[in-house]
Amino acid sequence: MTAGRLREMSKLLESVFDEIELWLARRAGRQMVTRGSSAGRKIITNGDGPFQAQSSRMGQNQKESLAHQDAFKTSALLLKVIAFAVLTLWSSSASYGQQLRDTFRNVQQAVVIVRTEQKGLAPFPQQGFVSLNGLGSGVLISNDGKVLTAAHLVQSADKTVVEFSGGEAVPARVIGCAFSADVALLQLEPNRVSYVAARLGDSDVADVGDEIFVVGAPYGISRTLTAGHVSGRRIVNTNEKNLPIEFLQTDAAINTGNSGSPMFNMKGEVIGIVSNIMSRSGGSEGLAFASTSNTARRLLLDHRSFWTGIEGILIDGSLAGALNVTQSAGLLVQRVAEGSIAWTAGIRGGSLRANVEGTEIVLGGDIILGINGKPVRNDESYDQIYESIIGSGPQQPIVITIFRQGQLLRLSIQPSE
Repeated sequence: MTAGRLREMSKLLESVFDEIELWLARRAGRQMVTRGSSAGRKIITNGDGPFQAQSSRMGQNQKESLAHQDAFKTSALLLKVIAFAVLTLWSSSASYGQQLRDTFRNVQQAVVIVRTEQKGLAPFPQQGFVSLNGLGSGVLISNDGKVLTAAHLVQSADKTVVEFSGGEAVPARVIGCAFSADVALLQLEPNRVSYVAARLGDSDVADVGDEIFVVGAPYGISRTLTAGHVSGRRIVNTNEKNLPIEFLQTDAAINTGNSGSPMFNMKGEVIGIVSNIMSRSGGSEGLAFASTSNTARRLLLDHRSFWTGIEGILIDGSLAGALNVTQSAGLLVQRVAEGSIAWTAGIRGGSLRANVEGTEIVLGGDIILGINGKPVRNDESYDQIYESIIGSGPQQPIVITIFRQGQLLRLSIQPSE
């Protein structure tokens, strides 16, 4: 039910209650007049006394009969008004349900399951590396095979496969990642699947209270629909004023496997990509966030996309000093995805799990100190570090300065790689 429709129903119900109040007031007034007339009547006792008494009783009975008829007619009218209001509400609800069903049918084929594989450290106390599988969702946004999903799902994945509603599995590669906005862009490998792309809408027109729905694969159950509203708009603080990162807050049910799910408005347009939930239980508690479609468009579609394949942590202060970093900050590499440019350049991830002030990190990997001569600063965001790489010319080599086992090294990456 749209906001305009809700306002109409609210006005209708208000009119119904006004009619009820008016009827009750009129009825109370009539009862007071009737009681006043009865109290003021005098019975004259003369020769015609019995006739007068009988006539008064007959008049009183007629008045009571007319009053009952009037009350019955008014009650019947009132019931008709209430029935009309209920039927109108039911009709509006049914219309909303039909709209949701029709919109879902139009967009469901564009929603996909995203499965990933990567190597990671074995759970404590085991040693070595194990294969880790990831599960999420995504949405096809173009006929040439571009898919939007969550960055944390594919950022350091060695292998990514997109699964369509018909069961077709298509390999995909990451071509862009915006870690701060938690949104990534995939490119499907050439295949024979018939695409049905969804339309990327304008998230700026979405307002708090608007009805939305999310389609994804919670716990691997594909084409699952949950409905709700836009509960709020949240802007993440960034150092770049011209690059605001915005999230839509929603009360729609979001669970494990919904990461990367598209959020649709009632026109069937994608206005957000589900990022995460705030939950104490680990399940849906009515507080979830989605990166806005305009944020995804600006970061991944309006300029050259880029994917390093690096999962890293920005370190500074005492931790940087403990790791013998000679400058104020650096990017500690946790792991590197196979096939990425970082992997091709020989950048190494860590292999030793540690707990630093309650945060689990992986030590032993390279520490990135600078890119193209520009040092990493402690006031930079994850995306700003990569922005300097994106800003390199199409044929200009990318020189990355790293700190590895006490030595400074410079690694060169060709854009063609």
